[in-house]
Amino acid sequence: MNIHSLYGLARRFRAKRFQHFCAKSRIAPTDLVLDIGGYYWNWTEHPPMGKAIRIINLDSRHVFDKAQYPRHNLDVACADGCRLPYPDRSYDIVYSNSVIEHVGSYEKQRAFASEARRVGKRLWIQTPAYEFFIEPHFLAPFVHWAPRNLRVKLIRFFTLWGWLEKPSPQRIQETVDEIRLLRYREMQELFPDCQILRERFLGVLTKSYIAFRE
Repeated sequence: MNIHSLYGLARRFRAKRFQHFCAKSRIAPTDLVLDIGGYYWNWTEHPPMGKAIRIINLDSRHVFDKAQYPRHNLDVACADGCRLPYPDRSYDIVYSNSVIEHVGSYEKQRAFASEARRVGKRLWIQTPAYEFFIEPHFLAPFVHWAPRNLRVKLIRFFTLWGWLEKPSPQRIQETVDEIRLLRYREMQELFPDCQILRERFLGVLTKSYIAFRE
């Protein structure tokens, strides 16, 4: 078993979240959609929607063969979500799933949010909640609430990610510095013109936040 098989267990949550996105966003056949930080398989496992969907990612390794999915109108490009190369309000919907927590500092998260709000007419930006007791990237409870230096020490031997991936000390430090989970008040600050929806676990605990703008 590797870390990716465990992440696959979350597929049910992702599918339910995507259904919620479709219901709330009401994607029209004429809509242009920008997916910041996503991958083509997030869309190809669903029926075609919208006029065209552009997926941008810093990671250019994920090659997409459009000929395999001729009905989905997908396009993949390499771009930075903190500096989008698109005009204001050029997309009907800007979508992002579990990406903003990976850009590093709060300043970069502010840039990411500002660019998404600038380019999109409607928004759906999801991110795991800092307040949830399980850290979803390292797959361990409470570790994200520890100070950074203690977090670095705990991750190798006290998280499933550490046991399965066996990361080097350098990789642990880089990953810790990359991931910054957001609190509810921070989501409100980053997306002042959006409604902050709560995705709940077992109907009670807030698992993630979604900045939604109609």
